[in-house]
Amino acid sequence: MERVAFLIERTGERLRCLLNPESLVVRRTAGVRPRRSQGGLLTGAGLRDDPLLYTGGGTTELELDLLFDVSLAGSSIATEDVRELTAPLWQLAENAPQDSGYGRPPLVHFVWGKSWNLPGIVTAVAERLEHFSATGAPRRSWLRMRLVRAAESDGRASAPPPPRDWKVPTAAEVPPGELRAYETVGGGEGGEPGGRAVGERLDQIASRSYGDPGYWRLLAAFNGLDDPMAIPAGVVLRLPPLSALEGNR
Repeated sequence: MERVAFLIERTGERLRCLLNPESLVVRRTAGVRPRRSQGGLLTGAGLRDDPLLYTGGGTTELELDLLFDVSLAGSSIATEDVRELTAPLWQLAENAPQDSGYGRPPLVHFVWGKSWNLPGIVTAVAERLEHFSATGAPRRSWLRMRLVRAAESDGRASAPPPPRDWKVPTAAEVPPGELRAYETVGGGEGGEPGGRAVGERLDQIASRSYGDPGYWRLLAAFNGLDDPMAIPAGVVLRLPPLSALEGNR
């Protein structure tokens, strides 16, 4: 089963969820608002609708419900208080100091298998605790989180999920001599069992190779990667030319 995870952009730390959400709500608000003047809204008796000002931008929100339960049979989690698991997710909604001197919540990537890799800011967290022990420690948590999509570190927003009819090119369809090899480099310790070095992320490689991080999904499918967000150092990837990827996003 694919696991949902939150990857903190600044530190590379990965926060895994215990169980996948059963539903995911995506909400889009366009960059539109009613026109105003110094006297208030621009309205008139002959108008059917308020005049609109198109500001650009807008917001894309994800709302997801996560389940954490430390009393599941066969679980290897050695804690009696489920809040030890959910506290790092609460921390994602806290302001953190930045180089500019202003505090802001950390930029995180919402990652779910090969279909979701969305950068954003956690703007709200709510938790319902239940199944309390004799000492008052909650053992189950229903956690609702709201994440607002934000720009990548390099200023680019993430690409939307690919269409259902997208087609991944095969090695046989790439002209001879145009298939490049790319060997990943190490990315430091931590985040994985045994403390092994975590390699580069596929969206970083796509951005560097094609100028667009949104091609990471095609690269993951082209190379048959199970976890495109944590590629071990030394893995040799096959990079098709941009012409083989264009039109497939």
